[in-house]
Formats: sequence, structure tokens, C-alpha cells
Amino acid sequence: MESPVLLTGGAGFLGSHILDRLLSQQVETVVLDNFSSGQRENIAHHRGSKLLKIVEGDIRDREAVDRALRGCRTIIHLAANPEVRMGDPEEHLEHNIRGTLNILEAARRLDISLIAFASSSTVYGEAKTLPTPEDYTPMKPISTYGASKLACEALLSAYAHTYGLPAVALRYANIVGPRARRGVVYDFTRKLIANPRRLEILGDGTQKKSYIWVGDAVEATLKTVERRTGDFEAYNVGSIDAITVREVADAVCEALNLKGVEYVFAGGPGGRGWPGDVKFMHLDISRLMALGWRPRYNSREAVAMAAREIKNELTK
Repeated sequence: MESPVLLTGGAGFLGSHILDRLLSQQVETVVLDNFSSGQRENIAHHRGSKLLKIVEGDIRDREAVDRALRGCRTIIHLAANPEVRMGDPEEHLEHNIRGTLNILEAARRLDISLIAFASSSTVYGEAKTLPTPEDYTPMKPISTYGASKLACEALLSAYAHTYGLPAVALRYANIVGPRARRGVVYDFTRKLIANPRRLEILGDGTQKKSYIWVGDAVEATLKTVERRTGDFEAYNVGSIDAITVREVADAVCEALNLKGVEYVFAGGPGGRGWPGDVKFMHLDISRLMALGWRPRYNSREAVAMAAREIKNELTK
């Protein structure tokens, strides 16, 4: 990997774990983060590192982007509005699409070797093929979040072919692990700490999705950066299986040593957790595995490990 690396959203959940790995590999890294959702404590243990530069700024601010990108060779672009549930369309437009356009505009003026973009499994919408391969069509997102991620992918493809800026889109499944502050595992763990006898579950519990351990997601991300091919490539990043939300609840309860918990289902339309919630998601990860990567943990193992880690963080 050519350094220095610009890591947008580097104080966030996934970003801070990628930062840990980059610095452990002695890679010079510039973190650009506005700390609206990223947490300073996620990267506080790197304070004073000569390999790290922190630029507090917003990807919507062209001057901040130019300042952060100066001298960098590679971009790992994670910064975005992370709210999947009924997010404000204007926020998704400004943070995700316009922010990504600013990154691309700055990158095309400089000698950037690659931009890796954090996309999402939500770009597929309700895929009729499971596991879903990267070449699945038609892609019909059912949330404004998913639509914004797909729009960003289209921009990356256009810049790759028009301006010769190589790009990789990483379509992540549900990433779980320490430092997470949203998502079903965090929500369940937080609720059970507050009330270990009763758990409210959004949807009807039959929603079935893949969950990937954050360490596996980090390794997948860096593998694609190191082994990129072509002008624009997309890779699914997930586990080898999928489990239901009820199974997630079971795994979290077991990890917290709780028995006899009453499940209360707050079913949304069609049994979804919320409007725009993709009910079934399982990604085909064979393209990524062909690069030599393989997840170490399945969905249930990742969920259980994450629940234990999050409990420790919330109760310390």
C-alpha cells in the first residue's frame, strides 16, 4: 500500500479499527473526521504517534479535503451519514454523495493511486438471488441510504473511466465488534443491560442477514487495496452465512449469560424493522475469497463476540 493514506471517518467504528491496523503496519495515515459520529476516544490511544495526522474537518468542505489529502497516495473513504433507518434524504445527499464528489474532485487533481469506498449491501435492495453476487441486477435500493451509496458507486465508476482514478467499492454486510454504537447487536446488548428480562425486537424476528466481525472486515478492506485490479471493482464483504434476528437475540442472550428473556416483537410493515429495512441479505463473497481472504468467524460467532465486547464497554 502506498502511503501516506487518507482515511476519512477514521474515528468511527470501522475507521478506528482500520487505523489500528495501518499504524501497526507503520503506514503513515491522515485521518479526516468531523467527529459528529466518530468518537475521539476510539483513536485516543494513538495520540502522539508520528505516523498519524488528524485533520478535524468535514468531507463537504473542499478546503478541509484538500488540506487532508495533500501528500497522500491512497484514500480509504469511510466518512458518511451512517443512519440507515429513515435517514433524512437531504443529509444522505450532502454527506454521502456531495461529500464523496468532493473527495473525487480533489483526488483527480492529485497523484492518487487508489480510492477504496465504503459502500453497503443495501445497494442491492431486495435481491431475489441469495447469496447475492456483485453482478446482480437490477439494483433497486429501498432506502435513501442505499440509494446514496449506489449513487456514490456510480460516481466512482465514472471517475475511474473518465479520469483514470482507480477505485474499489466495498459492499459491507453488517459489521459488528467493539466500539460499535449502532446496529442490532449494540441495541440488543444495551437493552438487555437495562432490562435483562425483556427484549424488544424490531420486526417479526424472521429477518435474515449476514454479520461480519470487524477484524475480518478490516482485513478484507486492506486486501482489496493491496490486490486491486481494473479501473473500478466492487467486492461484497460479509460472512459465509446468514442468521435471523431471533437467532441474533439468542446469541446475544447466551453471550450475556441470560436465560428466559421475553422477546417482544414490534413488527413493522411486512415484518421489517423499519421502512427501508432489507429483510433478507446474504452476500456472495467468492470474488473476495479469490483474492486469498476468508472470514475467520461466521455470523453467530461474530455476534456473540461483539455482544461480550460491547457489554464490557458499556459497563466498565
